[in-house]
Amino acid sequence: MIILAIDTSTPRGSVALWQDGAITFQETFEAGRSHSSVLFTVLERALANGVKPDVIAIGLGPGSYAGARIAISAAIGLSVAMGSALVGLPSIVALEDGDYIAVGDARRETFYFALVRAGECVEGPQLMTREELLGKLQKTSGLPVFASEVVSAAPDAVLRYPSAVRLVHLAAENRSIIARGNLEPIYLRPPHITQPKARGVAES
Repeated sequence: MIILAIDTSTPRGSVALWQDGAITFQETFEAGRSHSSVLFTVLERALANGVKPDVIAIGLGPGSYAGARIAISAAIGLSVAMGSALVGLPSIVALEDGDYIAVGDARRETFYFALVRAGECVEGPQLMTREELLGKLQKTSGLPVFASEVVSAAPDAVLRYPSAVRLVHLAAENRSIIARGNLEPIYLRPPHITQPKARGVAES
């Protein structure tokens, strides 16, 4: 069994390859807005010598929608070319081993909270106001709090980024998989679409 894992849901991308029980390739990279160009050069190195993954595991966020879509698009292309199965996992289950809380800024004055235990997201991710998040963190004090960016409502959160190595191991154990085949980024709210302004009817 060969599993390729990709996560580009944060500014730090990650790729790992697992072959017959061992990690044979792993690389992290700083990409920012250039995820696509950097990712494909890393994938070329990961799949050198004709390696064909049986499964491609993708981190679906929450995080950067554009970044997650880049990973999904790359995985779809590889799956078509190589016949690989696609699976999706929450990126937040791959921040660290053990039990922890994951938080993030969901924009529009909201935040997300998730409780992860042993690689499984047992609560959330759910949207909260600043006050709700602060109250939740007080109730769950004692667990480490991680974030992949600075979160104003949780300034003591430790920065951690999703690890493709952890995604590989979870996928190999068939754990935390939330989607197969048809993958979409994790949306914390319906996409915000600005409707075009109605045009006035011209008088004759």
